[in-house]
Amino acid sequence: MKFPAVALLGVLFITSQVRADDWPQFRGPDRSGVSKEKGLLKQWPKDGPKLAWTYKDAGLGFSSVAVAKGVVYTLGTDMKFEAEYVIAIDEAKGTELWRAKIGPVFTFEQNIWGDGPRSTPTVDGHLLFALSGAGELVCVDVAQKGKEVWRKNLVKDFDGGMMTKWGFSESPLVDGDIVICTPGGAGGTLLALNKTTGATVWRSKGWTDLAPYSSPVVADIHGKRQYIQIGFAGAATGAFLAGVDAKTGTVLWKNNIVPGDSYAISPTPVVRGTRVYATTFDASHSFEIDVKQTAEEKFKKANWKKLKNRDGGVVLVGDHIYGHSEPGMWVCQDFKTGDQAWAERNDFKCDSGSIIAADGMLYLYTDEGKVGLADADSKGFNLVSQFKIPEMSKIQPNRQTSKDSRTWTNPAIANGHLYLRDHEFIFAYKIK
Repeated sequence: MKFPAVALLGVLFITSQVRADDWPQFRGPDRSGVSKEKGLLKQWPKDGPKLAWTYKDAGLGFSSVAVAKGVVYTLGTDMKFEAEYVIAIDEAKGTELWRAKIGPVFTFEQNIWGDGPRSTPTVDGHLLFALSGAGELVCVDVAQKGKEVWRKNLVKDFDGGMMTKWGFSESPLVDGDIVICTPGGAGGTLLALNKTTGATVWRSKGWTDLAPYSSPVVADIHGKRQYIQIGFAGAATGAFLAGVDAKTGTVLWKNNIVPGDSYAISPTPVVRGTRVYATTFDASHSFEIDVKQTAEEKFKKANWKKLKNRDGGVVLVGDHIYGHSEPGMWVCQDFKTGDQAWAERNDFKCDSGSIIAADGMLYLYTDEGKVGLADADSKGFNLVSQFKIPEMSKIQPNRQTSKDSRTWTNPAIANGHLYLRDHEFIFAYKIK
């Protein structure tokens, strides 16, 4: 069968631009932490799946990876820990393609667990958006090896402020022609910038909470496109979950989720239909958004503390939320009611754990470098396989302390590979 020349060129162009199983931003294509890949391994060998490659020069940082069009992107430092960079790595070979400087290394004397970047870059076509720990928001052109397109500083340019001093950690959100970020502060919690020029489009009206460590998500609820994020108002009133109009920056709804002080709010909100779920170190909440954009709490107070996620996030598979919860256990929680389906306190125990999901399985990554594969089953915790990354970072994450390193980086799945990071080490495992 012969194709017309024009049609064939069109097919070639599309296939060269689109990779269905790429992971172009934090927590995947839709920020849910759930990959749509199929045919992945349901069990691993004793020592783990086959290691495709190891990259050893990412330096300090808790940034995860974004994967797009054959390239793995992350944020890291040089091995002298003098500057933060966007780092581009060949997806097939694991070799560095280029790196672009985005600013000096973020450091803070009370930041005992680690200096360097903590945000994950976002890739949109030939543009990449990166946020440094110090608040440098940089847009670079990946087609030109990281050539800078524009730059803003969330503190200097927008008088932004964090809820605590451990560095800007959110991953920028691209939606159409704009990029969304959370400078926080009196000028407005959320900020929309033109993605090609960096010009301000709007700043959130009537919402001036300080920035959290969590990343915003986009949703269409009752025909209203909105950005959902958390903000910290202060120790007296706590933290608020809010939906902001995508066109104007006007707050559509806002509800309190932490009534008092909190030292860090990290997990990304989860949205399905008209229901919005948020969890923190303090509690979990679920809100139903009605046609008038009013948010009604759907969890009973008795269920608020059934899952308390400090960091590492949660995933929604079927009708249940899965994630790590304080103090030191893995939990399955009903998405609609907040009831606890199960809590595993002994098997695969850790102080902190990250989670993503794919093909009916949960991928668990602990702060001690252990990796687990478990069934996404609301009937009980079933750990199928586990292993430990072959080498852990020995660099001192904060040069002013003697604290040990921790693996607080979220895993990623793209094109049949599982990506795990511990500071300078990035491991790519074949899981298909």
